[in-house]
Amino acid sequence: MNFVFVSPQFPHVYWQFCAALRRDGARVLGIGDTPYDQLPPEVRTSLDEYYWVHDLEDYDEVYRAVAYFSFHYGKPDWIESNNEHWLPLDARLREDFNVARGPRPGEVARWQSKAAQKPLYAAAGVPTARQTSLTTFDETRWFIGEMGHYPVFAKPEVGVGAAGTRILTCDDDLRALLADHGDVPYVVEQLVSGGICSWDAVLDSRGEPLFENQEEFPPSMADVVHGGLDLAYLSRPDVDPELSRLGRAVVRSFGLTSRFVHLEFFRLDRDRPGLGARGDYVGLEVNVRPPGGTTPEMMNYAHAVNVYQIWADMVCFDERRVEADGTDALCVYASRRDAHRYAHAHEEVLAEFGGAIVAHGRVPDALSDDMGNYQYTARLATRAEAGEFVAFVHEREHEEDGD
Repeated sequence: MNFVFVSPQFPHVYWQFCAALRRDGARVLGIGDTPYDQLPPEVRTSLDEYYWVHDLEDYDEVYRAVAYFSFHYGKPDWIESNNEHWLPLDARLREDFNVARGPRPGEVARWQSKAAQKPLYAAAGVPTARQTSLTTFDETRWFIGEMGHYPVFAKPEVGVGAAGTRILTCDDDLRALLADHGDVPYVVEQLVSGGICSWDAVLDSRGEPLFENQEEFPPSMADVVHGGLDLAYLSRPDVDPELSRLGRAVVRSFGLTSRFVHLEFFRLDRDRPGLGARGDYVGLEVNVRPPGGTTPEMMNYAHAVNVYQIWADMVCFDERRVEADGTDALCVYASRRDAHRYAHAHEEVLAEFGGAIVAHGRVPDALSDDMGNYQYTARLATRAEAGEFVAFVHEREHEEDGD
């Protein structure tokens, strides 16, 4: 198998997808915008060959890279980045090189559109927040009036994470959005309160999950970014059966197969007429790639598995060949921001939780708005321990200390 992996060097853990493919006997050919001599050693050894392009946004340059690989190794069997930003690029390359496996541009455009997702959720029987496309002030204001009142949530129709999102609290906020959103299509929707969780899965060619994971985010990513909050979230070693049922229904409705998926849901914190009762799940958005940052690593720690290998086995054999090897646990991520001062120094965090911390370090600048600037990841047995860990990492110096 010839597998062309787009941007194997970023996110920084993605080389492990490539290494897993090579263990399964695939030829892995990387295309990236980092010069070869600047690649970390683990990235280099995970690839059979690497083609450096100056700019992954330059389609002609990337096309030439795939053509080079095709000439030297034969037609690609698979082209993938597992990266939200590059999904349209992956799809266009598949179409131009007639790669049978994987979605084409029309499918990716439908999956990435927040507006196009709504009827697919409805077909799956999953409730979602009411939504309209941002057009004129009068039309959007009428929609807000139909829902009752501000606040409402505005976001790009196609976007990643919390980038470009806004909470509109009054008519002036709406006018400001209309004045400066430019050519970027936006949607405006009912503001839903509750925790955020996700159902993550590696799907086989029939859309059946070979692996499932549940993440929980106490604050939403939009709240984290807009409020400058410290991020904490966790991967669970178990999955709520109701969330699994809904995730599978969404996968069938969207026609998703042979890929990693990350489906986000609200969990209502109070009864909401038309949406559900307290504790019910409400569809938020579908992402047809792994969850962001180092979350695949967290899955490994939570489930005592190698999700990179599970994904590679799906690609190469359409089956799961890796089982758990160890004890399940909660895997908890807690990060800090450079702009804040914290009560406990780095050395204190390591001294207090060193036996549980499995990773810590600087977060790449490209991810820091969402993920913070410095992260600690710990493997813990109970929710009480997880809460103590997060509280210790996030505790800030009292404002009056600096007065």
